[in-house]
Amino acid sequence: MKKITFLSLIISLLLLPFCRSAQKSEPISHSDTTTVQGVIDSFDKQLEEEHLGDTVGSLSAIVFIGNKIAWSRAFGKADNEKGIDATVSTVYRIGSISKTFTAYLMMLLVQDGTIGLDEPVAKYLPEIKQLKWKKGIDTNEITFRELASHTGGLAMEPGLWNAAAGPIGEWENKILSSIPTTDVTFSPGTKFSYSNIGYGILGLALSRAAHKPFMQMVENRIFKPLHMTSSFYIIPTGFEDSVAVGYHRNSFGAKPDGKVAKTEYAGRGYKVPNGGIYTTTGDLARFIMAQCSDSDQLAKKYREMMQTIHTPGDGKHGYGFGLFVVNADDGSNFAGHDGSVAGYTAFMLFNPRSKVGAIVMRNCDYGVQQIEGEVAKVVKGLAKIVGK
Repeated sequence: MKKITFLSLIISLLLLPFCRSAQKSEPISHSDTTTVQGVIDSFDKQLEEEHLGDTVGSLSAIVFIGNKIAWSRAFGKADNEKGIDATVSTVYRIGSISKTFTAYLMMLLVQDGTIGLDEPVAKYLPEIKQLKWKKGIDTNEITFRELASHTGGLAMEPGLWNAAAGPIGEWENKILSSIPTTDVTFSPGTKFSYSNIGYGILGLALSRAAHKPFMQMVENRIFKPLHMTSSFYIIPTGFEDSVAVGYHRNSFGAKPDGKVAKTEYAGRGYKVPNGGIYTTTGDLARFIMAQCSDSDQLAKKYREMMQTIHTPGDGKHGYGFGLFVVNADDGSNFAGHDGSVAGYTAFMLFNPRSKVGAIVMRNCDYGVQQIEGEVAKVVKGLAKIVGK
């Protein structure tokens, strides 16, 4: 239900008419500067109010325009107990935004000719044939395209007990043990159903196809080329104090604590390709800016495929590859993702055409609805000013 709530919120904000006096479509000019600054200042104020309203932990936020950081700021404490202030260099977990990286890696392998989008995943991961197919549905083989767009028919989670727990070094074995317990509830390609285990399987299949470890490929082909020097799956020695303590609240009204989040630092079972990344707002901004601009990494046609809806529906909103996508009535489109793990929440959104985007990361795992709305408003506002 979480993903449906997220998408509904973004749709409602992005498809509504934008009621501001400045609604220009031409490239940004000097005369627009104060208007741009006004939108950013409003965003800054709203985030500050949001932080002061809950007083738990911290948040770090960033706005980019083109290939430049237009604004960044951190609020609150990265570690309440030690009194450590958060900075723009503080590291957070980003949960399901990790799926965007897995999809990007997939497109790099498509570009290389290593795999084809419409190839059956079983060609490289024959164990996928052990999935639990519901009786009476078409048993066509699931493709990379379908896993990446959440149209493969897989349940959100496997039926394996404790699948989302265990050391990170065992994540592949957890995937293999999870496959026979995972339901396929509809014919692949016929509808959208968000699946964490689907992205876990996708990551392992990419590793098999390339004959290289999954995490190593993400590090060598994404983190390093994009100079994401504070991004990783396993906390490196010396980075421990740079990671914000994750504050988790077990029940409404309970006092948040950092114990639950810390137990997951050693691993979350199978949840590596779909939720395992630690990063900063600056590093994530570099990755998103690469989604908007020509680079030596991924050709434009493959980036655009990620940002194109691949799910059945009205064509206005759906899922691309590793991205929720909204196509507004004025012809603009927006892409983004949210993420949540114990003690952490994150949200990123961007407009590929105007090359503007915003990110917020927090080290607490509740109360983010208002922040997601503010991110949507600042991106929509800047996109109107900077240009469609």
